[in-house]
Formats: sequence, structure tokens, C-alpha cells
Amino acid sequence: MLVLVKDGEATIVRVKIVPGASKTRCLGEWDGRARIAVAAPPEKGKANKALIAFLAGAVGVQKRDVAIVAGLTSRLKNVRIARAGEREIRAALETPPR
Repeated sequence: MLVLVKDGEATIVRVKIVPGASKTRCLGEWDGRARIAVAAPPEKGKANKALIAFLAGAVGVQKRDVAIVAGLTSRLKNVRIARAGEREIRAALETPPR
């Protein structure tokens, strides 16, 4: 089950990123984390930018409402999403992979 942590009016999502994939998509859950493949390479922050754009679009918030708060250079990250509730985040990230 996806672990979400409330942070004031925002929610922290634990993520495992898989950079350099053929397309950006959610791959399901891994060890309480959302496993997300991004098409961008892991260089010069490109994968992080792709992750932020994907999460913002999937959850339905602006990119400025999504921030990586831990693991900037790691594949294991904590991402803070503002202006979205737990229900919206779970609906976007717990759907089965296609």
C-alpha cells in the first residue's frame, strides 16, 4: 500500500524513480513507494523535472505545487504535493500499470 504522510496542508509521497524509460508512467507500488518510470535521462535534473511534471499532471495540480524535498540525486525520493488530498493522490498513483 502506498505510504502518504500529511505535511500541513500538503502530502508527502515516497517515490522510486526509474529514469531513462521508454515512456513516463506509473508502474505501481514498491515497498510503500510509488514506482514511476520517466522517459528523461538521469542527468542535469532532467529526470526530476519530468517526475514533477508527471505528478502534477496525474494529480491535477500546478507544477509549482510539487517539490522534491528529499533524495534530489537518488532514485528514492520524497515529493511534497500541495493542493491535493490523499484521495486524489491515491487515485492517480495506485491505478494498475498499463
